[in-house]
Amino acid sequence: MKNKFYAYIQNLQDQICKGLEVVEGQAKFREDLWERPEGGGGRTRVIENGSVFEKGGVNISAVHGKLPEAMQKMFNVGEADFFACGLSLVLHPKNPMVPTVHANWRYFEMYDDNGNVIQQWFGGGQDLTPYYLFEEDAIHFHQTCKTACYKHNPEFYPKYKKQCDAYFWNAHRNEARGIGGLFFDYCKATDAMTMENWFNFVSEVGNSFLEAYVPIVEKRKDLPYTAENRTWQEIRRGRYVEFNLVHDKGTLFGLKTNGRIESILMSLPPHVQWVYDHHAEAGSDEEKIVNVLENPKNWIAN
Repeated sequence: MKNKFYAYIQNLQDQICKGLEVVEGQAKFREDLWERPEGGGGRTRVIENGSVFEKGGVNISAVHGKLPEAMQKMFNVGEADFFACGLSLVLHPKNPMVPTVHANWRYFEMYDDNGNVIQQWFGGGQDLTPYYLFEEDAIHFHQTCKTACYKHNPEFYPKYKKQCDAYFWNAHRNEARGIGGLFFDYCKATDAMTMENWFNFVSEVGNSFLEAYVPIVEKRKDLPYTAENRTWQEIRRGRYVEFNLVHDKGTLFGLKTNGRIESILMSLPPHVQWVYDHHAEAGSDEEKIVNVLENPKNWIAN
């Protein structure tokens, strides 16, 4: 399974980068290969200063070796060997009318002293963070997520949509990071779902990413915007940074386990503002998105 999923995310990285370069039209992804001293490595691809994407990354990694102490505590186990691979992406568009997007799909194995697999699971998801609310975009993104889920289990979309809303919650701000999508973790074999079933589901979601996001980018990338719109985008990006550095388990885990810092912090936008005690003007388009972030809603019927 680990070889099958790693091959899948290598191909998915190629497909996503090609699709994004088409809509970008100007900048290209820069590739950076790296090795992890303890075992494994990755292929980071970053795009910067484009006509559409101000900064973004589509990264894959496959690491293995002794389970780091932080992971031993997390899983409540002693010393063990592990393997983990995944694809993680974040895109910060230049135009404030185009939403930021994040996605991740990952697989994990842990072994006993004889090399037998004793734990294995999938995780991942995809979520949208707009700066200005276009309801048809939110509906399109969630409908694409739902369609991918329903091919495998009609209960998956409402369940993983709810988990996404709960996970991407900036508790110290009492608001969501964005308008959600899907989030699932520790997807293990059961009587109803084999690991092969989980692979099929996770790859279905991964394959839906371009369909979920690119039409939104194409619709909004050439819309006019003002300096005030840009300021609002940079203030809201600050909330994105806060979530990643304060709450995000993946970022914190990477920092605690001697991960590759450039890949971990790839998700941070290049231009951000923190304005003291800033509030959106009453009745404005800015307030419209804040109201939705404070009260997550169901964009489509479950």
